Amino acid sequence: MTPRPARLRLLLSGLPLVVALPLAACTAGADPTTPAPVPTVTPTATPAGPATCPESGVLIRSTGSDAAMGLRALGLELVNCGTEPYELNGYPVLVVRDEQRQPITLTVVDGAKGITSGFDAPPRPLTLRPGDRATAAVLWRNTFTDSTGAPTNGAYLDVAPADGRPAQAVDPDGPIDLGNTGRIGVSAWKRAEPATPAQPPAPSRPSGAPSVAVTPDGRV
Repeated sequence: MTPRPARLRLLLSGLPLVVALPLAACTAGADPTTPAPVPTVTPTATPAGPATCPESGVLIRSTGSDAAMGLRALGLELVNCGTEPYELNGYPVLVVRDEQRQPITLTVVDGAKGITSGFDAPPRPLTLRPGDRATAAVLWRNTFTDSTGAPTNGAYLDVAPADGRPAQAVDPDGPIDLGNTGRIGVSAWKRAEPATPAQPPAPSRPSGAPSVAVTPDGRV
């Protein structure tokens, strides 16, 4: 069985198709009772057809989720589907919404401190050329610390590439079951590994001496 940290990292390199849905974020340390302004949502792909490139020139989609032992991880991928270079330097901006598509007040942690380890690398400036990709991970725990409190469950997720940029609805690949932790983490954007094309098979080589057809001697 693949170790869990390795499975979480493999999650970030996947490329499943995705559905876009609604996100506002509270930054770590912000007043949890005052949600941040909700970014404008740009509709993207639909389940019935191929994804189209938004006017912003970038498409954000899910690469699937992983869940075990109370820890949840959702992979994000940003694709430069436009014709110009796209600059990134920071963290995705998240808004989690309930079944009625209303924003849920949460603390959004840059990185995953207090949630898990291995996702706290600081952001670095990225320039994505057309066709380039960047990835990030959304992380949370389905943990209950107060048996009297009601659990928080998100149904929809909006993701913006950065503060002030248009958000896109992203398929969360299941419920965002936060227990009563009231927080969710997100790693910094990082450049995706380029896809490695499959190598053609090596040509077959004859082994040993070439075979020689023997013609029967009719004189025998």
